[in-house]
Amino acid sequence: MRQGQVYCNGIVAGVITEDENGYTFEYDKAYLAQNDAQAISLTFPLRNEPYTNNVMFSFFDGLIPEGWMLNIAERNWKINRRDRMGLLLTCCRDCIGNVSILPISIKEERV
Repeated sequence: MRQGQVYCNGIVAGVITEDENGYTFEYDKAYLAQNDAQAISLTFPLRNEPYTNNVMFSFFDGLIPEGWMLNIAERNWKINRRDRMGLLLTCCRDCIGNVSILPISIKEERV
């Protein structure tokens, strides 16, 4: 299982998870409780229930670099271009726009 903390405007907005069943995105409860909380995308309106899919969500897949930037990521970090979660966690720490993703290690999660 791999997870990434999803930030919106520098604030923790939720978590994206990849496991044997596919992908899940769930908004953080504290984020949802904020008066000024905004959806990370039109395809992910604010809600308490998690979003699930058996393939990478289009919104998150669209954050992954393409073309020569993808070639650099693939070569420098030795990540297969088909490993969408690996690319998301490695390349999307500082995306264009207001959303960024930071990896969550299993150790961090248990602390």
